[in-house]
Amino acid sequence: MHMASAKILVVDDDSAIRNLIVRFLNQRKYQVESAENGQSALKKFEQFNPDLVILDVNLPDALGYNLCEEMQSNTDVFILMLTSRSDASDKKEGFLKGADDYLTKPFDLQELEYRVKAILKRQRTVSTSEKQPLTFNHMVIDPVRREVKINENFIMLTALEFDLLHFLASRPGRVWRRDELIQNVWDYEYVGDQRVVDVHIGQIRKKIEVDSAEPCYIQTVRGVGYKFEVEVEAPTETKTTTEVNAEH
Repeated sequence: MHMASAKILVVDDDSAIRNLIVRFLNQRKYQVESAENGQSALKKFEQFNPDLVILDVNLPDALGYNLCEEMQSNTDVFILMLTSRSDASDKKEGFLKGADDYLTKPFDLQELEYRVKAILKRQRTVSTSEKQPLTFNHMVIDPVRREVKINENFIMLTALEFDLLHFLASRPGRVWRRDELIQNVWDYEYVGDQRVVDVHIGQIRKKIEVDSAEPCYIQTVRGVGYKFEVEVEAPTETKTTTEVNAEH
């Protein structure tokens, strides 16, 4: 998909901000639809099937965080949250609900364009060499279906959580610094707090680990970052009497 042909849904109850963003993105040749509240946003979302949603946190009939979670429950849509609040706890809440990025009002339109381009570059597709499911003991990560199963049970991950887990799992044993993970998974120089990585790792561990305090999949390397390393259970082979006799 050419980036400029991407479909973007703008959701904001402030008509001045909403119309400004819509006009700006239309000039950049994006396909744009807009909504002023949560109810109309969900209808437009179903009809328009956007690649990216620019979503205000505070809407008259809904909380943007909840809409983010609902929109990503059955799709891999990208979400860029807009908010007038710059509190770290607000940003953490957005990331926990699956947001890909966060922009604080007031913002510069050039920065908005930069964020939009950066997010859309992250197309959630995999190359031929990356299409094979990854299997670690009782866990299977399927990059084509974007599914994770442990003991045949589906694990519900946000789109960004899946991206992070798959990236680590496809390079087992390699230790990654937080800035390296941001560069490779977020795919651009994230300007916010690098602890956003810790937030996502923590959420993934809660979902895939028996005991998130004693993880057996994603390991913390103190002072450096994280690595995915699982001790593979080697199959034990029992030789038959015939096989033993044949060797001698």
